[in-house]
Amino acid sequence: MTASAHAPAPYVRNAWYVAAWSQDLAAEKPFGLTILGEPIVLWRTASNAIHALEDRCVHRLAPLSLGRCEGERLRCMYHGLLFDAAGKVVEIPGQDIIPAQARVKHYAVIERHSWVWVWMGAAETADPALIPPAVGFDDPDYLLGHGHLDYAAEARLINDNLLDFSHLSYVHANSFGAGPQFAQTQPTITPLDRGVRVQRWRTNTFGQSNRKSPVPIDTWQSYDFLVPGVLLMWSGQYKLGAAQALDFAPPVMDDAIGGLNFTSQAVTPLTGTTSRYFFSWGPHRRHGDEATRDAMMAMAGMAFAEDKLMIEAQQRMIDVTADPRIMPTSHDRGVILFNRLVKKLAGDGGEAARDAA
Repeated sequence: MTASAHAPAPYVRNAWYVAAWSQDLAAEKPFGLTILGEPIVLWRTASNAIHALEDRCVHRLAPLSLGRCEGERLRCMYHGLLFDAAGKVVEIPGQDIIPAQARVKHYAVIERHSWVWVWMGAAETADPALIPPAVGFDDPDYLLGHGHLDYAAEARLINDNLLDFSHLSYVHANSFGAGPQFAQTQPTITPLDRGVRVQRWRTNTFGQSNRKSPVPIDTWQSYDFLVPGVLLMWSGQYKLGAAQALDFAPPVMDDAIGGLNFTSQAVTPLTGTTSRYFFSWGPHRRHGDEATRDAMMAMAGMAFAEDKLMIEAQQRMIDVTADPRIMPTSHDRGVILFNRLVKKLAGDGGEAARDAA
């Protein structure tokens, strides 16, 4: 069975997309970005409220991200139109009458888990309960580092990469060092309402990379990959024989004897062929310190650069291939389930964000 890799990817509109790290959004300094091909301006007010509007003034289409914050309002610094937080023009210099259509699109925005989230559907339909349960820097249990990478590739390719970890044996042979046997085993994959859960025991191993154990152990890895493209994963080391004793069921996280860690990752489609990849990673406080975190982040930097090299090359090959086709393998079950879910949710929302560059 083959499938087209050329058709524009659908994305779910009624979902929360990561727009920025909280600490990167300074007070009263407008920040512009594009999500799903839509230019958006974010700004944090002096009162610490965050607002999001279409980054396009109604007068002459100047970017509002070059504007000036005035309390809870934002002034376009081309000809001075003043917008309130709902996107309505409330002042036009030298003009008393403000047309009813003088407004720009308003986006629902929430700050949570150290990320700024933007709802890409109609603002009035925004549901905070659908924000994925990531782990932020205020979590008392984990010491996290963070970063982001920009890709010259569509977000779907990065999502597919994160849904099929068999590539660890090959793309990350020099960083994570999973070994060829990693790709020989299949994880357990469970469909979720808004994603998939991927879980895996590895038995009689010494761990990998800078988290190796001096004695044989069992290791557990579990992650949820949630709409629109958010990975939440924890893993840890357990006594040899733990997997068999549990009949390969999930362990109690606190029973880990070492290496317990957590990572939150998010893929945000900027345009049809560009994406931003946010990530954090670090140890549980009982299983590491700041030095452990920094070593893990150095390894992550190497691994994510390996991914970026491969995925951007993949995108270039797709771009020059007439009617490119893919051939799924047994490791693609999670990829297929997630993409099928995205297609359904995009259709249910009545909108599919497509290749808008």
